[in-house]
Parts: sequence; C-alpha cells; structure tokens
Amino acid sequence: MSLDRLPFIGEAEIAAVLRWPDLIDAIEAAMIAFSAGQVVQPVRQMNPVPGKDAIMAAMPAIGAGSDGAMGVKVVTLFHGNAGTGVPTHQAVILLFDRADGSPLAVLDGRLITEMRTAAGTAAIVRKLTSEEPKTVAILGNGVQARAHAAALRAVREIAELRLWARNPAHGRPVAGDLGAVFHADAAEAAREADIVVCATSATTPVLNGAWVRDGALVASVGWNGADGRELDDAAMAHTVLVESRDAARDQAGDVRGSGCKIFAEVGEVYAGNAAVPAGATVVYDSVGIAIQDVAAARLAYDRIAGGAPAQRP
Repeated sequence: MSLDRLPFIGEAEIAAVLRWPDLIDAIEAAMIAFSAGQVVQPVRQMNPVPGKDAIMAAMPAIGAGSDGAMGVKVVTLFHGNAGTGVPTHQAVILLFDRADGSPLAVLDGRLITEMRTAAGTAAIVRKLTSEEPKTVAILGNGVQARAHAAALRAVREIAELRLWARNPAHGRPVAGDLGAVFHADAAEAAREADIVVCATSATTPVLNGAWVRDGALVASVGWNGADGRELDDAAMAHTVLVESRDAARDQAGDVRGSGCKIFAEVGEVYAGNAAVPAGATVVYDSVGIAIQDVAAARLAYDRIAGGAPAQRP
C-alpha cells in the first residue's frame, strides 16, 4: 500500500469492533504460539526520556506461520500525566502484510494496550478457575481496574466485586461506577477473595501474601519500572506464571526483586505442556509483550477491513 494512503484507525473505531470473547481467545492463542517458539520477538526495548519521569518503548513481533500477524508498537509512558487530561500511556501500532512487508495500517494503541492487558488476566482466570461465582478484589482505580472488571465479567460471574485505592476520593467513585464495594484497607479487600488483581503504579508492595487465601489467583498487571513492586516476597513464593521468562526476568520487578522461581509461561499452561498443581495459589505476573499487542491490533484491523477472519497470532 502506498504510504500516502495508509489508513489510521482511531480508538472509536477499535472500540466498536474489539470484543472481549474474541480478544481473550486471540491472546490465549498468541501465548501458545509464543511459548512454542513460533513468534519472533525481542524483549521490549525501553529508553528513558531525558528530564522526564517517562520512557519510550518499542515492541516488534512477528507471529507464527506464513499468515501470522506482523507489527510493532511504539509506546510512551509519562507518569507526570496522571491526574491530567492526557493518558499516562499512549501508543501507536503499525501493522504489516506478512506476505510482502507492505504496511497495512496505523492503529491507536491506547485502548488496545488497555484491553489486551485485561484479556490476558481473563484468559488465565478462564483456564484455571472453576465456573462458580467469584469474589474479586481489585487494588487500583485506573483504567486497568475498569478494564479488568469488564474482562473478568466476560469469563466468570462475579458474586462480589471489591475495590481498594490508595486515594479514597479517587477510588470510591470508580467503585460506584463498577458496582463494587469500596474498601479503605487493602488487606480487608484481598482477604478471602478468589481473584485479586493488582493494577497500580506502585513501587513498593500493595499486596501482602499473608492476606491471600489458599487457592486464590492473583494477577499483578501494574508496572512502574523493572524494579517496582506490587507483591511482597510472601506472595511471590506461590506458583508464578508469566507471559515470557525472558521478559519477566528483565522487566518484572516482582520477579526480579523476590528472586522467585517461575513455574511456567501461561502459553505452556494453555497448551497443556505445564500443569498447575491442584489447589495451588497462583500468581500471574504480567509485563505485557509485543505479540499480544500485534495480535489484538490484527484482530481489530481484520474486523474493520471487512470482517475477514483474523490472522493467527
């Protein structure tokens, strides 16, 4: 395609076609392909922005097979944007035709990043938890709190939704919007929950392993640098799953700081190549990897371009 006719697909168009069931399936398939060695992808390349509490990162990925999705996300994270009208995370994703390398489209990456992160959690919840109604605790009140409430409701009935935030003035309205009970104490929110989602920008732990009941599933999706922590060492002593061993060891503060053993990649679990012990307390420590973004972008692109079947991740 001639670059002067390269389409830009904005957030509103993406929101109109990206649906949780299809996206969760696409993320699971992407993780299976990644763990099978079928995805070409380096660890996310990050560069600090001089004079700012900010980074710019590049995330290229090429999917499995001749029909695999191919693209690159370029993302910025400006912590100083928190509380302003400008998102902390902003991104664009450039998709290419795998057959001849021609660029296909540029997509706004903000919503794709938001949704693929929550879809990753929903996929592992769907795989590892029973279908009985769940008590869910979300620690955090940002976009991932909202996205996770929606994604988890797509795979499990939520009997009770709890929300904790460091700033009650920010957290209470979000809890109201989500139909959640606000808890001013993180321990109170987390105790006896079946699923605990940590979605904060914390640099020190917000979740203590002593608060987590046996057999719970904990998802840590917040990220504040390679040394930031959401979970303490006691939490990380459980069965730890990651998207990518290499990415986790390089960029996951919970993994790096605790020195924990990584049990498996989630793609190995989905493919049946690693079996989580029955009754285990599971920690899904997510940093997000490029093939998730590229697979989600390709799913949206194919829907917008005329309803053609999405390419395999």
